[in-house]
Amino acid sequence: MSDVVLITISGQDRSGLTSALTGILAKYEINILDIGQSVIHESLSLGILIESPEEDKNCSVFKDILFKAHELNLNARFTPVTKDEYEHWVNAQGKAKHIVTLLGRQITARHLARVTEVVAEQGFNIDQISRLSGRLPLDELENKSEHSRGASVQLSLSGDVDDIAAMHSSFLHISQELDLDIAVQEDNLYRRSRRLVCFDMDSTLIQVEVIDELAKAAGVGEQVAAITESAMQGKIDFSESFRQRMALLEGMDESVLKEIAENLPITEGAARLISHLRHFGYKVAILSGGFTYFANYLKEKLGIDYVYANQLDFEDGKLTGKVKGDIIDGQMKAKLLTRIAAEEGISTEQVIAVGDGANDLPMLAIAGLGIAFHAKPIVKEQASHSIANLGLDAILYLLGMRDRELVELESIK
Repeated sequence: MSDVVLITISGQDRSGLTSALTGILAKYEINILDIGQSVIHESLSLGILIESPEEDKNCSVFKDILFKAHELNLNARFTPVTKDEYEHWVNAQGKAKHIVTLLGRQITARHLARVTEVVAEQGFNIDQISRLSGRLPLDELENKSEHSRGASVQLSLSGDVDDIAAMHSSFLHISQELDLDIAVQEDNLYRRSRRLVCFDMDSTLIQVEVIDELAKAAGVGEQVAAITESAMQGKIDFSESFRQRMALLEGMDESVLKEIAENLPITEGAARLISHLRHFGYKVAILSGGFTYFANYLKEKLGIDYVYANQLDFEDGKLTGKVKGDIIDGQMKAKLLTRIAAEEGISTEQVIAVGDGANDLPMLAIAGLGIAFHAKPIVKEQASHSIANLGLDAILYLLGMRDRELVELESIK
């Protein structure tokens, strides 16, 4: 008999099964080396890796396990593990592990088949698959209605990384083809200890570009929108584009800005995300190439800790077409993110950054979790993570949070 044996138990789940089986092992003073259990729709799968019992106890312990399994209407299997297999398993514990998170309005067999095919091609082994989103009632399934918060499945991977860039590229292709967001993160301590989230404002926390809304009110909408789009696509320098757009707004009355600020359309999931993150002790910042005039409205409405944006210049209640101080461009956003992290006493690896435009890429690159949200193509291609199919609260799934936990939290708030 091998020095190590894997006991595999399967069957209908019920209370007390694990206790009954481990109780037998305890009776024979068996050392458990590893244990894992999962239940899907009340069907149990339990694995227990044990040191093989001494010769005089060998037959008795396995016989008792078989009898108990039969009594409980379970299937039991015993698999010898060689010394080399065991040592290989032990040595693998120091290697990097990764988490792949699938986000979509629905997760289908086709989604899982394509993603797991890439995982296998890259030499990873799937250790665990977990559903993070809540269970769907039958009437929603029958009507094929979309769950309001979407669906999420998490894969835990082990193994050496062959080519992580190729893996990201394959996932980006699948995302574009199947309307599915796929995130890959190294499963390290930083992933479980994020403490600061930095948002772009326009087209991220809110659903509009404020400067475009101002331009529409001033009658120069098409001109400003064209400049904005070129800047977001990275075709022209952000600071120069900003000066050009501001010059077109000279003479606008402040009352117009106030009306727009009071009616800013908040992005789906933003309030829920920020509320939960603040509950867990996160600090929240807006780092925007937009304006403090509007960011401060969001600060009060959503509970933002830090606001850095461009300060408008007024004269006699009207815009001068200029900005006070330095323009907040991409490089400045990255510097501000680093500064806030230092003030909070944390590493940039503990920061989440979220944005949609080319001027967000510098801060997305230095954050531990940089997310392109409903972003321009150039940003999706360069950012490590992307969300295009769900709201901002999908970020909670990337942090490993489950709907059942969040629903419980929401019920006591």
